[in-house]
Amino acid sequence: MWRPGIDGMDADEELEYDPSVYDCLHAWQLDWPCLSFDVMRDEMGDDRESFPHSLFAIAGTQADIPHKNHLTMMRLTRLKKTRRGGDKGAAEERKMDDDSDASDDSESDSEGNEGGVAPVNGPIIQVQKICHHGAVNRIRSCPTRPSLVATWGETGVVQVWDMSPQLTKLSMLTADAKDAGSAMNQVPQRTAPRHAFTGHADEGYALDWSPTVDARLVTGDNAGGIHVWEPMEGGRWNVDKNSVYSGHTSSVEDLQWSPAESQVFASAGADGYVCVWDARTHATPALKVKTHDTDVNVMSWNRVANCMLATGADDGGLRIWDLRMFSPSETKFVANFQFHRAPVTSVEWSRFDSAMLATASADHTVCIWDLAVERDAEEEAAAMAADDNAVAPDDLPPQLMFVHQGLQDPKELHWHHQIPGLVLTTAADGFNAFKAYNVGPGC
Repeated sequence: MWRPGIDGMDADEELEYDPSVYDCLHAWQLDWPCLSFDVMRDEMGDDRESFPHSLFAIAGTQADIPHKNHLTMMRLTRLKKTRRGGDKGAAEERKMDDDSDASDDSESDSEGNEGGVAPVNGPIIQVQKICHHGAVNRIRSCPTRPSLVATWGETGVVQVWDMSPQLTKLSMLTADAKDAGSAMNQVPQRTAPRHAFTGHADEGYALDWSPTVDARLVTGDNAGGIHVWEPMEGGRWNVDKNSVYSGHTSSVEDLQWSPAESQVFASAGADGYVCVWDARTHATPALKVKTHDTDVNVMSWNRVANCMLATGADDGGLRIWDLRMFSPSETKFVANFQFHRAPVTSVEWSRFDSAMLATASADHTVCIWDLAVERDAEEEAAAMAADDNAVAPDDLPPQLMFVHQGLQDPKELHWHHQIPGLVLTTAADGFNAFKAYNVGPGC
């Protein structure tokens, strides 16, 4: 494995990915770069392991002119298995893939090829767009109502959108080339937001929907202020601009609701602190702990093992915390990884494995970690003996399961929580969807 910031390259050298280590790998672009996106929960079932896959996602743009920005709801279909190996099972694997492709093409034909358009042999993206004035700093889909979408804009306004018409239209489209082509070039629709809040003192990035209380939201800004949105009847929210949760001395970088306790959320700040709050108490956080010596850019609350919290910092550090031992008097992390060579821009726990998480960094890598793995000297020696070219760097953490490279400045990642092992990313050069061969159930 080539390590950015450590291993050198000659001017005439290029990196090539190994197709045998990806069960699937797909890339695509929208009309403008995207800083933030979210995977939308769908009705196609949980624990989907069989290829091809389909999914829904929502993204916000970073256009060159404010009025050109929009929200893009995406439907991706026919995400096929791309893995190709050189072992003795490759022929059988290839035949299974071909059979799956043929079956998929047949199903696509039965859905209706309007105008006799031939089926496309590859992933298809179909979109619905609505206008959004100003670039989108962060976007999130409500876990209990996926068509309810919240955005943090560069204009300093937080808005909530009802995108059920767009979701319904995408769900009804046929998966053929004619539909896909027309959708990508469509003009964004003008739609009024369900609610807009202008009470923040500055723009921001921190935003999270509650997983336990329907349509409850928390938002944080660059001035250090946090507001909780309480849902009301009639599709509106009560957001008191004078009721501010103030615990950070600089910008609030990220927010996470507790997966289990309805009144508890956590905030991460550029002051290096993580605060744990009781939503019923505004005066001070219940806990305030110094977690990093630099900005805490991102955080993730484990939805399987609820006592675990992960934080990513500006110095590239990734730290794991046990909230049962989370104390301002003693900084005691469970694990501390310094593999990344630039700021950590995204971190998220998997929902199919309590010990697995993924990180993205400005060092152009996306990493998958398994905290349940420990170094085994005998196993490493056997692996080295089996491969004459294999070299195990001494400073490589044994918990590092996979490194995805080739992106330009990745900004955000998400696991697809209904397709175990599938990771989606956004970066300066577009989107990736990949599944590592050694990640997921049974690996």
